[in-house]
Amino acid sequence: MAANRDELLARGATAMTVLGDGPPRVLGGRDHAAGGTWLAVNERSVVGGLTNRPSGRRDPARRSRGEWPLFLAGFDTAREAADAFVSAFTPADFNPGWVLVGDGRELLYIDMTVRSARPVGLEPGIHILENRPLDGPSSKVDLVRRQLRGIESVRGSALTDRLRSLLASHAVPDEADRRHGPGGSPPRPAAANAACVHLGAYGTRSSTIVRVEPGVPPRVWSSDGPPCTAPLIEVTELWAAPPAVEEAGAGG
Repeated sequence: MAANRDELLARGATAMTVLGDGPPRVLGGRDHAAGGTWLAVNERSVVGGLTNRPSGRRDPARRSRGEWPLFLAGFDTAREAADAFVSAFTPADFNPGWVLVGDGRELLYIDMTVRSARPVGLEPGIHILENRPLDGPSSKVDLVRRQLRGIESVRGSALTDRLRSLLASHAVPDEADRRHGPGGSPPRPAAANAACVHLGAYGTRSSTIVRVEPGVPPRVWSSDGPPCTAPLIEVTELWAAPPAVEEAGAGG
């Protein structure tokens, strides 16, 4: 799994920390504004992440979407997490978004923009989630998929290096789809179609790579800053580190 977090640069966050001592122990980023996270991984290889639907009409009275990955990372398998998730959370209580949860054996997708959410199991292969539904048309997704050609045969450190390069890419589609933004939002600049985004006060804040290996906790790499300038550093030692004491914000 490889992911960039794009957000307002002024919004406080910790790129990677111990989110919970478990069991299972959970690693991920911490959003200081709402106290949740955009991505969480546990020692049993369950990874949960989200993307927002950028409608420009966020309702501050609704619960924080940052609850989602934290909840998912509290389970032993992705299937167990996904089934519990749709029982525990109602889409109408949150601003809209989308969820992926996997564990190396199974990957599931949950659309939280609809009235009644349900987990959808995905076939083995490459799946790319941006700020649109998983199967929605996207020139950004098409570009990333082209950049990933042949990656199925890459293993070990070469795979990690390939993903680092992708996350740091500023390439944009030759004809970026700018007729409308994701989720019906206003048209977005061409630079927003790059993997690594730089748009003044908004852009890529951090990156994460998670590599699941049988019988051991996942290997995790994280950058505190955009991956084009901030190195992705392995933080796997956090599985054995004492949990950090942080002041988490209230929901919102």
